Amino acid sequence: MIVLFHVQHLLGIGHLTRTATLARALAGDGFEVTVASGGEPVPGIDFGRARLAQLPAARVADRRFKQLIDEHGSPAGDAWKARRRDRLLTLYEELRPDVVVTELFPFGRRQLRFELLPLLDRCAEERARRGRPRIVCSVRDILVESPKPERNREMLELVRRYYDRVLVHGDPRFVTFDATFPHAAEIADRIAYTGYVVARSDGPPARPGRDAAGGEGEVIVSAGGGAVGGRLLEAALAARPLTRLADLGWRLLAGANLPESEFRSLASRAPDGVVVERFRPDFRTLLGGARLSISQGGYNTLMEVLDAGVRAVVVPYAGGLESEQTLRANLLAAQGLIEVVGEDRLDARSIAGAVDQVLRKPQPAGLARVDTSGDTATVRTLRELVRRGGAGTPSGPRPRPSV
Repeated sequence: MIVLFHVQHLLGIGHLTRTATLARALAGDGFEVTVASGGEPVPGIDFGRARLAQLPAARVADRRFKQLIDEHGSPAGDAWKARRRDRLLTLYEELRPDVVVTELFPFGRRQLRFELLPLLDRCAEERARRGRPRIVCSVRDILVESPKPERNREMLELVRRYYDRVLVHGDPRFVTFDATFPHAAEIADRIAYTGYVVARSDGPPARPGRDAAGGEGEVIVSAGGGAVGGRLLEAALAARPLTRLADLGWRLLAGANLPESEFRSLASRAPDGVVVERFRPDFRTLLGGARLSISQGGYNTLMEVLDAGVRAVVVPYAGGLESEQTLRANLLAAQGLIEVVGEDRLDARSIAGAVDQVLRKPQPAGLARVDTSGDTATVRTLRELVRRGGAGTPSGPRPRPSV
């Protein structure tokens, strides 16, 4: 079975790394997987046996996510959009997939309608003739809540028109999709909870006390993709001498997108006992041996932190209209699993206070309380969907919703 998996990362790299985890699982189970990535290339991402097809790369100009910037640093114009749309459609024709997966869309990435709506229309045309491809959305458990109610209606109509399944990568015992998507009940026949997706590319989950290739007993400070992580790294560096862990080694992991000037400045000011380096593919192993984690609150990082069972201080990203990280972090904090520092009060003293506070608490129970079979459940759901067809069958040709 052939799968075309479309993903776009714009600011961080969480969407891409979660897609890579799912692509590895699918390819490992015999699917022929091609990941069409629309973000800037990220070294070190493991796609396993899946193929990576790089589209002309796009990013966003700022935290508002309004303006797409092309690979040359210019605003993405009509000619660039047409070129990227045509590249994606050509890839579809080359593959003739059995399943097309869009990561996040239609629950986000609205600025990609120029390429995704033509792709979905082409899928619908072919499905009317041969019953395939099946169309699936891969989406995390919590959405960024839209301030415009009509946007939620758009999402609903697009799901009804095109999609066979919405794979929600979460556990409804922890949080349900309707917490941030008010029309979830109207597409309940198409929603399938998979459990949380946890990266497993570097072996089984590492546990505290296990040799961690340089991370044993350290404080690991990580900033995700790094584009907006500079403040966290700076605050952590300044917080070290104020904490009970000042005598331990601290390892600051800057993401691939942190500007080189900021990275060099951090590295130049790091005292003895502090290592500053870029993203490491063995992040999970480092966490397994760490004394403490300090990080942003992205989906993938939090799942890996909890899976390692390490004490954690989390600073959820809340720039622009972002609300997803804050909601998830607060839910976890309410269960005593992490300590949260709001981005609006991020400084050395708040980090130091949170570090000392979390050290007074018992070792967290980690992910024992939630379903973490997101990769295997996704494989099983897609295989059954292709073999049997979807219970939630799209409603057939009708005028495209106004988007």
